[in-house]
Amino acid sequence: MTAAFLKDRADRLLHFLWSGWAGVAALALLAAAWQAGHERWGGFILPDPLETLRTAWALALSPDAQAVLWLTGGRALSGFALASAAGVLIGIAAGYAPAVMRLARPLLTVILGVPPIAWIVLAMMWFGTNGTTVAVVILISATPVVFVSAAEAIATRDRGLDDMAEVFGHGLFARFWHVDLRQAAAPLFPALALALGTAFKVAVMAEMLANAGGIGGALARARAMLDVPEALAWVLLAVVALLVVEYGLIRPFQGEVERWRRAAQPWGVKR
Repeated sequence: MTAAFLKDRADRLLHFLWSGWAGVAALALLAAAWQAGHERWGGFILPDPLETLRTAWALALSPDAQAVLWLTGGRALSGFALASAAGVLIGIAAGYAPAVMRLARPLLTVILGVPPIAWIVLAMMWFGTNGTTVAVVILISATPVVFVSAAEAIATRDRGLDDMAEVFGHGLFARFWHVDLRQAAAPLFPALALALGTAFKVAVMAEMLANAGGIGGALARARAMLDVPEALAWVLLAVVALLVVEYGLIRPFQGEVERWRRAAQPWGVKR
């Protein structure tokens, strides 16, 4: 049993790593475009990619910069957790109750119509320039995406599978956990990835405008000093932190939930 379990884990890990070649190729194309822009416009407009990498590496080794990264990452993840929990719970409830969905749609239109920068200004007046402002803005900005995805996934589920599970003696909770939630996972995880990206972007923007420290504060200092390589290095570190969380947390969990979808897939890049 243990040997079969370890073999299955190793096979899935290798499959995941092998499918990453497409992502590596995309990053290589981005680096090539970056280098071309550097050669075209010069180092002041777009610094050398290698220079930016060296600056980012030096920042990553600095204890002060690590504290800045942990501060922004913690704020982004806390806001993302709140937005994900609220969006999934309310979205599932709306998916089972069409009346709730009809009531929620106008509210979502209003929330999505307000720019994030306006929410930042309002949150600054309500809560001051601290981490609460960042978390609230992330909650408001990311929850609608998760809510709509969860609600639509539940509302468009295959109800015939519910009937089949009921015939085989599964209760209400078992049908929800093994049938409905598995169907909802396909559109829900891309929405969670989008919400995670929104959380990091909004966190940096709120920190910069609210002068709340973190990567946003570091970017503001780099802008004041006209230090373009350091500004790009902070952006690069923020993107790396986002990728680490997404591919270290969300994608593995998605693989666990959607094992049944991958059972018949061949090795190689997914089509």
